[in-house]
Amino acid sequence: MTLTASRLLSPLALAAALAAAPAWAQTAPKPAAPAPAAKPAAAAQLVPAQSEITFTSRQMGVPMEGRFRRFDAQVQFDPKKPEAARIALKVDLASIAMGAPESEAEVVKAEWFNTAKFPQATFTATSVKALGGGRYEMTGPFAMKGVSRDITVPLTLAAAGPHTVASGAFTLKRLEWRIGEGEWADTSMVANDVAVKFKLTFSGLAAQ
Repeated sequence: MTLTASRLLSPLALAAALAAAPAWAQTAPKPAAPAPAAKPAAAAQLVPAQSEITFTSRQMGVPMEGRFRRFDAQVQFDPKKPEAARIALKVDLASIAMGAPESEAEVVKAEWFNTAKFPQATFTATSVKALGGGRYEMTGPFAMKGVSRDITVPLTLAAAGPHTVASGAFTLKRLEWRIGEGEWADTSMVANDVAVKFKLTFSGLAAQ
């Protein structure tokens, strides 16, 4: 059986046809390179000497103020991408200062903070929402004395020279974390609401 030239290309004719074909017919398109992954924001550094966490409670209607002397904050935050923030706060409850040694000795006992068993209170932001004007809302679990509940904390960022100050205020209901048990659960003696304020100063954190 003889194949005609119209049905079979010779090797030379085939090479010529390939050479004459357009470039798109000879080379498969290269897949697009994947977009580079976004780099996480650099970790900010807390400036303890310029930071404070304070609180105000009421005993028999009289305001009682205090503060914590030891705490730490781990923050990775880019104001342009607040949803990617990583924020964690730890407070050493035994570092409480109330201006009265007898009160400080009482509040670390089992009925109150029970610092022997639960030495720290922690907050971890699982979501951060921008509100505009340097204001944000952080939501996540606040854990104290073996109890963890989600809370929402307002946050304002403001430049302060080479640093950035993160500040806010919120109210905790102490009985939800079993703070003040037994006879101390009576809210006519010690109010349930505790007003908390914080001012945390950081280096390496952009205000906006």
